[in-house]
Amino acid sequence: MPGAEAPDLITLGRRIRHARTSRGLTLDALSERVGSAPSLLSLVENGRREPRLSLLRAIAEALDVPLADLLAAEPPSRRAELEIALERAQRGPLFAALGLPAIKPSQKLPVPVLEQLVGLHAEIARREEEAIATPEEARRANTELRLERQARDNHLPQIEAIAEDMTRRAGYTGGALMHRTVARMAEALGLTILHVDDLPRSARSVTDWRNGRIYLPPASIPGGHGLRSLALQAIAHRVLGHERPRSYAEFLRQRVEITYFAAACLIPQSFAVDFLSQRKREKDLAVEDFRDAFGVTHEAAAMRLTNLATVHLGIPLHFLRVGDDGALFRGYANDGLPLPMDVTGAIEGQLVCKWWAGREAFARRDRATESYQYTDTPAGTFWDSVQTGAAADGRQFSVTVGVPYAHAKWFRGRDTQVRRKSTCPDPACCQRPPVDLAARWEGVSWPSARMHQQILAALPRGVFPGVDDTEVYSFLERHAPDHPTT
Repeated sequence: MPGAEAPDLITLGRRIRHARTSRGLTLDALSERVGSAPSLLSLVENGRREPRLSLLRAIAEALDVPLADLLAAEPPSRRAELEIALERAQRGPLFAALGLPAIKPSQKLPVPVLEQLVGLHAEIARREEEAIATPEEARRANTELRLERQARDNHLPQIEAIAEDMTRRAGYTGGALMHRTVARMAEALGLTILHVDDLPRSARSVTDWRNGRIYLPPASIPGGHGLRSLALQAIAHRVLGHERPRSYAEFLRQRVEITYFAAACLIPQSFAVDFLSQRKREKDLAVEDFRDAFGVTHEAAAMRLTNLATVHLGIPLHFLRVGDDGALFRGYANDGLPLPMDVTGAIEGQLVCKWWAGREAFARRDRATESYQYTDTPAGTFWDSVQTGAAADGRQFSVTVGVPYAHAKWFRGRDTQVRRKSTCPDPACCQRPPVDLAARWEGVSWPSARMHQQILAALPRGVFPGVDDTEVYSFLERHAPDHPTT
């Protein structure tokens, strides 16, 4: 078969059949002209056998058709196009999973019926590609990713190398990664960063690959580090070779990878390891110093520590983001801390012990700086550094970085006298009310619970879950360079 421009076997077969039947020839008649068995020609026409070039030439000569016409990539007719689409759909795994008999797209099948069958198969494929997931499926996928990250100490060396190379090429020499440096990284990929005030509400950013544009919120919004991260995450999809996610698990994995890439650019590995190693030698490691040295948020610095501390400093550790209601929003541990989890192994939404530093921090009056605490648990004693903050919706949260007792010696705040004891998951630790209170109020009280509506809903539909495709496409059309009003 010649070159990369040759059609797929199904299209080739349909072009041969179209040329044969339009000349009123049967398979037997064509067989006699080319000297090949009718059964072989039938396999060729059905796209199940790749013909030799010599046979193709013989067929073209017998049918008085230029060889180039047989090798054309487009179907010879609308009917042939539908037959090809139906044949291809019925050979795929989606159709096989249905357990239904295949329909032979013969000449007896009316075109309207073909249109309907092809349309139904296309809709089935579209729904499959939407990456719909239930909360349970998402939690399982998230758990698998967390355990995978834990097994590799949350370190992805390939992404580290790519990020380091790109930042250096863009002129980074240390300190905070400037917006201009991020812009140069985008320009190296043929992309321009534009700030607009009409982004779709369902999207944090939108990338137009056709016109080489990354659309971000206005530069004047608070928290410039967020804009740098959003731009870097958009760049990451191209740099890491991502394709449209085929499942929610793949969507989550891509999110982990682009977030990692952004963090590795904002805090490049070699510069970060030099900084942390020096602080470790001085026994003065502190998340707030790491944060300030690279101009990122406290949470970003804390998460970045999980990427580097174990592999480069030999320090196992844990990270927690806890809401003011005690629910665990995000967590990581490779140091033996017993994270609360449900029967599936998921930790998201689970309540952490009331005596853990991540919840004790909310009782402090002074929250401007980090607080420190030792906590005795059934798995050993852990030292924690905690910083509280507020989310965009005003809700409070805490960010915890902690280590086993033996590694507290490397950190500032190790001399704290604050110490608590936790026996969770024993319900007697903090989940059961005191006996005297229970005796007084059990059976004579009936609180109205605050409902978390998200626990009842399936995750958002769409190839990119939660994103309104209509909004995004309308936005891109509105901002396209060739749009009349642009």
